[in-house]
Amino acid sequence: MALVVSSATFLSLSQQKRIQRIRAIASEDFATVKSEEEKLKLGGSDLKVTKLGIGAWSWGDTSYWNNFQWDDRKLKSAKAAFNTSIDCGITFFDTAEVYGSRASFGAVNSETLIGRFIKERQQKNTAELAIATKFAALPWRLGRGSVIAALKDSLSRLDLSSVELYQLHWPGIWGNKGYIDGLGDAVDMGLVKAVGVSNYSAKRLRDAYDQLKKRGIPLASNQVNYSLIYRVPEENGVKAACDELGVTLIAYSPIAQGVLTGKYMPENPPSGPRGRIYTPEFLTKMQPLLSRIKEIGQNYSKTATQVVLNWLIAQENVVPIPGAKDAEQAQEFVGALGWRLTDQEIAELRSLATEVKPVIGFPVEKL
Repeated sequence: MALVVSSATFLSLSQQKRIQRIRAIASEDFATVKSEEEKLKLGGSDLKVTKLGIGAWSWGDTSYWNNFQWDDRKLKSAKAAFNTSIDCGITFFDTAEVYGSRASFGAVNSETLIGRFIKERQQKNTAELAIATKFAALPWRLGRGSVIAALKDSLSRLDLSSVELYQLHWPGIWGNKGYIDGLGDAVDMGLVKAVGVSNYSAKRLRDAYDQLKKRGIPLASNQVNYSLIYRVPEENGVKAACDELGVTLIAYSPIAQGVLTGKYMPENPPSGPRGRIYTPEFLTKMQPLLSRIKEIGQNYSKTATQVVLNWLIAQENVVPIPGAKDAEQAQEFVGALGWRLTDQEIAELRSLATEVKPVIGFPVEKL
């Protein structure tokens, strides 16, 4: 399958070689994604998405991901990631109104960029795209009307008349009943196809599920931090509640913000805020796990990234949404699909990961 990366001209020779290497490793997987049914329903909704999505947290970011200046090069890289994902068969994209510049709602933010990318692909078929965004439960936003008002602003930035999935980004400090009503109103108004929550505890998840059920509206998803080294959703009952209620768990930071890829070592920790989380001491403890991930990957002709994403997919009822900054990463992610780790390998990786104490995540078990 030939991939068209319109931004190839701005890639360095070394970057192009890495892309070629990943393409060679994952070429069979590209064909698999195109030839097999690689979609699933989100919860009890009618919305189908690819089994792996793309998180757009870093697109337009000028703080957390060390993109202190959002320049033309980063813009082209993000656009290449978007186009390559679609060309590879990944059509589920997750964003939020607060992703982007420090101003959050300014001209350069994730929603605006995705809207631009979609418009620039109009000559190609984008009918299969599933766009998800989120409502920020800011303290001054009260009641169901605030949800609809924020959604309409998001749709304006995305330049869309509706989105496939609208989520509450986090629980409100003044209560959530009005916000849940707002989600239901969005469905009734035809502005969204499905609704979900994010960073919700098991109890709050059940409450939201029951409230929407009374209106005949399914709760499609709960988006939480979940990875091989951050398994709190398994420990606090969130994963079990999702499975019981038929709510899909969308896993953000599924490769632990790059740490599970093996990219960072004790002598080369990530910079910025991530460097304060993933310290050299922590990365030292990670080495036995990372070594085994690499060994397993070699047995399948897979990268470490593809192995840890496959581990999450194998947990069932989980859709990982790793962030893709460029075409290379987007191409690599698709190689997590179309195959499965053995039960023994899944258990072994879990056992090794228990030696690594999780150090990041919203304390949803306390919300």
